[in-house]
Formats: sequence, C-alpha cells, structure tokens
Amino acid sequence: MPGNTPPTHADRRGVPLHTKIFVGLALGLVAGLTANALAHDAAWLAFVVEKVAQPVGQIFLRMLFMVVVPLVFTSITLGVAGLSDADRIGRIGGKALFLFVVTTALAVVVGLSVVNLLRPGEALDPGVQAALLAEYAPDAAARQSAAKASTFGVQTLVEIVPRNPIDSAARGDMLGLIFFSLVFGFALTRLPERLSKPVVQVLEGVGEAVSVMIGFAMKLAPVGVAALIFSVTSRFGLDILRSLGLFMAAVLGALAIHQFGVLSLFVRFLGGMSPVHFYRRIRGVMLTAFSTSSSNATLPTTIRTAQEELGIPKPIAGFVLPLGATMNMNGTALFEGMTVLFLAQVFGVDLSLGSQVIVVLMSVITAIGVAGVPGGSIPLLVMVMEMVGVPGEGIALILGVDRVLDMCRTTTNVTGDLVTSVLIARSEKLAPETVPLPTEAADLQEG
Repeated sequence: MPGNTPPTHADRRGVPLHTKIFVGLALGLVAGLTANALAHDAAWLAFVVEKVAQPVGQIFLRMLFMVVVPLVFTSITLGVAGLSDADRIGRIGGKALFLFVVTTALAVVVGLSVVNLLRPGEALDPGVQAALLAEYAPDAAARQSAAKASTFGVQTLVEIVPRNPIDSAARGDMLGLIFFSLVFGFALTRLPERLSKPVVQVLEGVGEAVSVMIGFAMKLAPVGVAALIFSVTSRFGLDILRSLGLFMAAVLGALAIHQFGVLSLFVRFLGGMSPVHFYRRIRGVMLTAFSTSSSNATLPTTIRTAQEELGIPKPIAGFVLPLGATMNMNGTALFEGMTVLFLAQVFGVDLSLGSQVIVVLMSVITAIGVAGVPGGSIPLLVMVMEMVGVPGEGIALILGVDRVLDMCRTTTNVTGDLVTSVLIARSEKLAPETVPLPTEAADLQEG
C-alpha cells in the first residue's frame, strides 16, 4: 500500500525484514529437525508443538488473514475506480485472465513432462506405500468426501454472484467478495465526482489503516515463521521425506523450472525487467508465501511489494493481485497434474495422451477454484484423480509431505501473480517507464 509506510524490504536503520524472516525460517528448521531426531516421541515435544509453536504460528497467520477481507475490498474497489475507463477495466481484466490461464497451463505441462520423464511412482516401495495408506487413511477419506461435495458447472458460475457480500466475506468466499468489489468499484466510476470522491477518500483511509495493520503483523513474521516451520519439521523429520524423495524432487524441480525458467522469460521479454532484479525485490514475499503456505495470507505483503519494490501503479496492483491470489495458481496446478500422474504410476493406471490432456485442462480449471489457504487444493485434486480413474484413496500417499510441497507451490503461485502485474503494467504503458530498475550499486546501498 502507498503512503508513509516504510519499505518492506529493509529498515534503513536495521536488519532488512526479509533477512529476519530467513533467519527465523532457518532457526525453526534446524530446531525442528533436531527435536525430531532426538525426541520424536517425547511428551515435552508434543507439548511444545501443541501449546507453544502452533499457537504462535496461528496468531501470525490470523493477523494476516484478519486484514485480507478489507484489503481485497478496498484494493479492488479503488483499483477499478482509479482505472475509471470501463474499456480499460475490461481490457486489464481480460489480460489478467488470459495470462492466468496461459501461465497455469504452461506450469501443468512442465509438471507432466517432468513426471513422465522421471516416473517417480514406479520407484515407490510397496511397503512404504502400504504404511502411508494405513497412516493417512482417515484423512484421505475426509478429503474424498470433500471432493464429492465439490461440483463444477453452471452453478459454479452462478455462485460467483453473492446473495449477501457480507456473508461471502465472513465465509471466506473470495470469488463472491471480488465480484462485489468489482461491481462496486465500477459503480463509483458512473457517479458524479461530488458523490464518488468522499467514498473513495474513505476507502483510501481504510486502505492506509489496513497497511499499518499489515506492518504490525509483519513485525511478528520472523517469530511466526520459525514457529510454523518448527511445527512441521519436528513432527515429520526426514523419514517421510526419504520415502517419497523422488516424487518430492520431481515436484520441486518442476516448480523451479517454471518459477525461475518460464516466469523469468515472461518477466524479461514481456515485462522488460531483469529477472535478477525482479527476484531480489520480491524475496520477502517469497519467504512469507513459503512459510504461510497461503496466497491469501501473503496478499497484504504481495500488494505492498508490488507497489513499493516493483513500482506497479496502485490501480494495477490493487486490481490484479487480489484476483491472482484467488484465481492464478501456477504452482498448485503443476502439483495437481504431477500428483495425478505419480499416483497413476503407483497404482499401475496407464494414462493415455488424451487422459493427460484432461488432467491438464482440469488442473487449470480446478486451480481457479482452489482456496488460497494451506492444503486448499487437496479436495479438488481427489476429484481430478477419480475423473481419470486413479483411486481417490491414493491421496493418502502424499498427505505426509503435502505441507512441505504446499509451502513451495504457494511461493510459485504468488510469484506468478507478481509476474502478471508486471506484464499488465508494461502493456498499459505504465512500466517499465515508471518502474525503477535498480542498479547493483543502489541495491548495495539499500541493503
């Protein structure tokens, strides 16, 4: 958010925030792995995780989630009102949706290519497979039930229009809230200035207050990140990672190819920005996304970084990024496609090229409906699996490592949102002219 809020990437008189977050991440990781190795079944460790680490991590997450609804409403409404021209609003919205679909489809293709090349499902030990199925069977059954409750079709489009926008906000129905915000912002552009200006000023004041609240939350980020990582690593350690190592390596490799390969090409050739500078500017966002596993929780930091670090104009950032946090899930779609093929290999289900095309299409479609919260993709993933004949209960095999992979794919999701905002800003001739491309010397001075 704009205003007098200090930049997120550094406190000029102290240690940069992203450095503090990284230190917290490293300390939590080391402490969690050490605790798991030395006292995996100890009662005191369970107490520390349940009564200390998890509550601290949840407080941090809740402080971020607390500002999401007012942030989305004010950002989108002000973004649409700031664009003012109906043709421009439709043009930017169309560009955003087009880029969301293209980058998401490319992500799935990258993922399927990697899993077809490495074939990690054929390497999973049958004993490990049986143990994982037994351990996570109850959770898998719950995910299957959730998948059966998920439907896609005309009714899905109908439900985007909320009966009650306040109820949608309370339930976390981001598509409904976004639709209302878009219509409200567009309505402001149709009012005479004497009527619209006071409303816009109130919303700007709310937006600035939300920005200050985000600053409060981010002060807790290093501690919150450490607590979240400790909770995960102290519980699982490295045992389950070794069991599913090839699958994890394949997913992480595909995510890296898409994030630092495909998206970098978009940034360089369509965004007119150096990928090195781009990634240096968004490292704080990437760390936040990694630790929270939530696009929604990261959204406040994403918007601030887009405006303050990348120079994206407020109307573009406020309009595109909330849409992206709900609809643009590059990493999630990639993960869904790879998981379907991995489990097909495990259960000996031979998916033809046609079936894999269906996986691509469904991964893109379901990624749009994924909740931007930790684990939000799993119920929809089960639906895609059963659609192509892969047993739904097989989801139990990857539930043990999903938290780690969720952290990584969320990072790619958020990066894709920022890439889209850069591309749209440049296409609207608002960048790179207005986007400061930092020099190495400037970065060194700021750091």
